[in-house]
Amino acid sequence: MGQCPGCGEWNTLVEERSAPGVAAGRGGSRSAGVAGRATVLRDVQQEQTARLPTGIGELDRVLGGGVVPGSLVLLGGAPGIGKSTLTGMALGHLVGSGADVLYVSGEESPAQVRMRHQRLEIEACRALDVPILTETDLPSVLATLEQLRPAVCVIDSVQTLHDPALTGAPGSVGQVREVAAQILRVAKGIGSAVILVGHVTKEGSIAGPRVLEHLVDAVLQFEGERERTYRTLRALKNRFGSTNEVGVFEMREGGLVEVLDPSARFVDEATGKPGSVILAAMEGSRPMLVEVQALVHPSELEQPRRVCTGIDRNRLALILAVLGRHAKIATGSADVFVNVVGGLRVDEPGADLAVALAVASAARGVPLITGAGPTRPLACFGELGLTGELRTVGHTERRLTEARKFGLGNALHPGTAPTIGRALRDAFAGGVSGVSGDVVIRDAREKVGP
Repeated sequence: MGQCPGCGEWNTLVEERSAPGVAAGRGGSRSAGVAGRATVLRDVQQEQTARLPTGIGELDRVLGGGVVPGSLVLLGGAPGIGKSTLTGMALGHLVGSGADVLYVSGEESPAQVRMRHQRLEIEACRALDVPILTETDLPSVLATLEQLRPAVCVIDSVQTLHDPALTGAPGSVGQVREVAAQILRVAKGIGSAVILVGHVTKEGSIAGPRVLEHLVDAVLQFEGERERTYRTLRALKNRFGSTNEVGVFEMREGGLVEVLDPSARFVDEATGKPGSVILAAMEGSRPMLVEVQALVHPSELEQPRRVCTGIDRNRLALILAVLGRHAKIATGSADVFVNVVGGLRVDEPGADLAVALAVASAARGVPLITGAGPTRPLACFGELGLTGELRTVGHTERRLTEARKFGLGNALHPGTAPTIGRALRDAFAGGVSGVSGDVVIRDAREKVGP
């Protein structure tokens, strides 16, 4: 049947296996079930499950301390971002610690996998000692899992496995859902942790049915730009840990390298020129200093461009509107470009003040003043309200401590500047030279107020 009789749409029906014991047809009676026994949560015995460290600290941080035996983890990311490299390094470290592992590849031959894993061979990572199975037939993969019973298994990718009991092609909605359900059943039964590598759509979301994300215990998103070296690993869902943690990696010739102190990298590369500012952001429980750059240039188009990388485009439009209304910094006839350096993405509202100051500095061509030297960038954080006020964000002390660690103690935040006008005066005061800088300060004082 090509058309759904319920909604009238075409090609939306998905083949599923019928549950046994259920009568078909209208008026049919269901088979009588056996009543279950409810248990009070206070009487449930809580088991402490020992996690398996992967040997990659940033990955263990995002997972909540390591891989939980019997868990199902979905790892998604754009092609070429480094998903196979990350999982190969994790299996290599686990083999080095004496754990039994298995790598199931449905996309590459053993020779291709060896070529990639050969460059991952370091002192603690025995990537070439990882057993590999190149198979796309789901029953064969499940039989191998039950026979070997590895502690950790990586399936690359879940869209390539095929269940011959269904007629759909590999990667279709019915196939992916049934494959994940059967792998989940086997993994829970034998106590093996399975990492499913998944594809992503054009929009960047994980491909496949939404129910796939509900089946697994954790959903990890590997982000970054292939043209840049930095990668970030985030947890969109985690039943065994926090979803606020983030891991930072750098892609090198020998594989992924953990960036234990990303703030040092970004602060050292900051220019301190007009349009540059340091954002004291929070990624989970970790404070991180990242550079935000802006460029404002007269537009040659009838509709000026608003281009941003690393922040939400709608948030940029809001910040530009607040700057024009409450700080008299008009950008309506100019192209505005905003970039978070390093290919990172910042989604927290505390980035509003950094974007606003970077745009104001770029529009006036005047660098922001820190009081710590002419070449030191300004650190700031804070949420920008529609009425021009700065709102407090969480973990203020941890952000300030991270800024002081790198000599950026004179940070701007809602505690030092209650409004955007006051923040602009403090950012430009003391080192402004030229007419354009004086205009910024005078507009802020006369039209915004204290």
